[in-house]
Amino acid sequence: MALIPLSNWSAGERAGVHGVLTDIDDTLTTDGAITPDALDALTRLRAAGLPVFAITGRPAGWSEAFAMTWPVNAIVAENGAVALSRGSDGQLVRQYLQDVQTRKTNFQRLQGVAQRILQTMPQARLATDSPGRETDIAIDHSEFAHLEAAEIARVVALMHEGGLKATVSSIHINGWIGDHDKLAGARWIVRSHLERDLDDELARWVYVGDSTNDARMFGHFPHSVGVANVARFVDQLSQLPRYVTHSERGAGFCEAANAILERR
Repeated sequence: MALIPLSNWSAGERAGVHGVLTDIDDTLTTDGAITPDALDALTRLRAAGLPVFAITGRPAGWSEAFAMTWPVNAIVAENGAVALSRGSDGQLVRQYLQDVQTRKTNFQRLQGVAQRILQTMPQARLATDSPGRETDIAIDHSEFAHLEAAEIARVVALMHEGGLKATVSSIHINGWIGDHDKLAGARWIVRSHLERDLDDELARWVYVGDSTNDARMFGHFPHSVGVANVARFVDQLSQLPRYVTHSERGAGFCEAANAILERR
């Protein structure tokens, strides 16, 4: 199925949207940072009364500052395992899908798989944000290090051999233990923060993303948007976004936000 330009998204469908789910890296951010226009888009969505949840493969430690300062309801980090938000008292609220003992046991297994990958593939590097990770591991393939497609596939295979679930984002290869993923994290955060069932209202939410670890979200939501840089992953995506923006990264997210806000 070909990607449809965002301009083809009907006014009626846009008017029905009442919530936004979004990836962070290369979707909200540009060259590793959120730009003023993307931050303004988040602010305008919140001001219009739309809940906004960011869902990322980044670690909980990396996400803390943004959960406290960005105008989002919450950030779900580590591909659905940890949720961070600002409480009514202004303090950070942290939630976990897994209990303490499970996280502790899994952490040791994860570190063992990480060391096997590094020993098997000397060219591989842990993501620089690894110290902030609690429930997963990440190998850098495009942020500060580079791996070829075959090497990325080898890392994924080694993670699977170690009993991990694995996915590839625009910058990292993530591995974790458990059945959670971005979709499970989205369901969890909507239920936890809004006391609503996401699957009962899929047509009223939009998901915005950019890479292969967004594929399940693209396929699950009737209103899914890929920012223009998703084009580099089209051949690798099992599910394509319904629409694609003209601009890349943060500017593309702004296009999606503007399309929604025009109908409110």
